[in-house]
Amino acid sequence: MLKDITLGQFFPGKSAIHRLDPRTKIICVMAFVVSIFVSSSFLGYGISFAFLGVCIKISGISPKTVLKSLKPLIFILIFTGILNMLYTPGRELASFWIFTITAEGIRNAVFMILRIVLLIASTSMLTYTTSPIALTDALERLLSPLKKLKVPVHEFAMMMTIALRFIPTLIEETDKIMSAQKARGADFDSGSLMDRAKALVPILVPLFVSAFRRADELATAMECRLYHGGEGRTRLNTTVMTSLDFRAFVLVGLICLASCLSGRVVSF
Repeated sequence: MLKDITLGQFFPGKSAIHRLDPRTKIICVMAFVVSIFVSSSFLGYGISFAFLGVCIKISGISPKTVLKSLKPLIFILIFTGILNMLYTPGRELASFWIFTITAEGIRNAVFMILRIVLLIASTSMLTYTTSPIALTDALERLLSPLKKLKVPVHEFAMMMTIALRFIPTLIEETDKIMSAQKARGADFDSGSLMDRAKALVPILVPLFVSAFRRADELATAMECRLYHGGEGRTRLNTTVMTSLDFRAFVLVGLICLASCLSGRVVSF
């Protein structure tokens, strides 16, 4: 299960999506996420899925990799769908004990599952096709107007990127600790829910120790390199928006508009 978590990983490539300015990708992903929550029809979600599929094809990222990022969320998807199905008022279809299944509940459950899938897949594509350093620079430049309000933009962007970058490292460390504990006879797959929770304690303690050690080593390395924040710092690679970025803005804008307005078209 841990090996299925791909959040934070970067897959280098030379596709059109890889070549986009990181700021373009962040803005487009934000617009796409807003559109999937505004959309209220199956046609709108169909358009979003088709567009996301084309982006995955263009990027050269394997569809299995994207699906793998959704595998750890299966329980959350099922749990969210059940809650929406049972606790949404509307036209009753079936009833048992204190639960009532309505047509509106089934519709909301399907919509919520589709939204979560699209949300995770689109944000995963952002990290798959953008390096952590490029994400840091893009976040800092997008949030640069907040510097006038004395907001530590560079530190915030650096903190977010470091956290994202260390997700695969911590997952790999957790897998090593679990393998070591299993070699010593630990059992994480059998017993009651409480027994499984207690079995995780020998994993959490060394994991936290390892995380704090890595954080201390990183802080020491940054101090040795005389790191002192964003003021006065220069960038090795300066990103510039090209015609490809402006075409991406137009295309994503049209897709988001079509997704949002599709519900009105269908109802009309």
